[in-house]
Amino acid sequence: MREIKTPAELKLASGDDSIVGWAAQGFTTGARAWRAGSAVVVAAPDVSRHDRLAVVGPVSEAVRLAAAVLTEVGPSFRPFGDEELIREMAEHLPGLEFAAAFGWMDTDQVPDVTTTAAWLDGDAGVAALLDTASPSSYAWPGHPGVRRWAAVTGDDGELLSVAADAWSAPGVGFLAGVATHPVARGKGLSGQVCGFVTAELVKRHGRVALMVDGDNAAAIAVYRRLGYTYRQVAAAGPSA
Repeated sequence: MREIKTPAELKLASGDDSIVGWAAQGFTTGARAWRAGSAVVVAAPDVSRHDRLAVVGPVSEAVRLAAAVLTEVGPSFRPFGDEELIREMAEHLPGLEFAAAFGWMDTDQVPDVTTTAAWLDGDAGVAALLDTASPSSYAWPGHPGVRRWAAVTGDDGELLSVAADAWSAPGVGFLAGVATHPVARGKGLSGQVCGFVTAELVKRHGRVALMVDGDNAAAIAVYRRLGYTYRQVAAAGPSA
């Protein structure tokens, strides 16, 4: 295997795959990447709450490369990529088991959305809204990599719907921490705040991505209306 040293080399080796481009974080946070044949693996520490091992390429090549990389970087890294590939890795690599399937969605289009959302000056009130509306969110105020929050607010300044710019990479912005207060649901506010953040991140990074539970049909529909396309992915982790 050969180590990849630059974002440009990673982009060329992976065919500009958004998952590995995002995981590498521009090589500014300690990520390392390797290639072997047509397979590429990125070991990225503490990206969206996990040490992630982003993997792309033909199954046989990718499994062999991931095995070699895990030997070098250690077992804390959680393999992440297309579901078929991750299932093969979990079946063939000792010490791994399949953890979960979910969705990766991305877009390079600026959505046409009418919105009152705006970036917040700070994060006051965000944690309280997340506690109420989305306690399982990966993005929280103050967590490393969570850069800023946008919100739709009420007439009294109350936060009604929020979303974060979190773990964005130079070529792939990342949308996370989406939450709408229960009393404000059904009014299209999540579409407004996600549309605003999507537009801002596409303009800055050229592309934006997010992760979503595969059974969250309502959220997936919102993101599709904003121009995102869906990719079935999965993660594996150390065997119990």
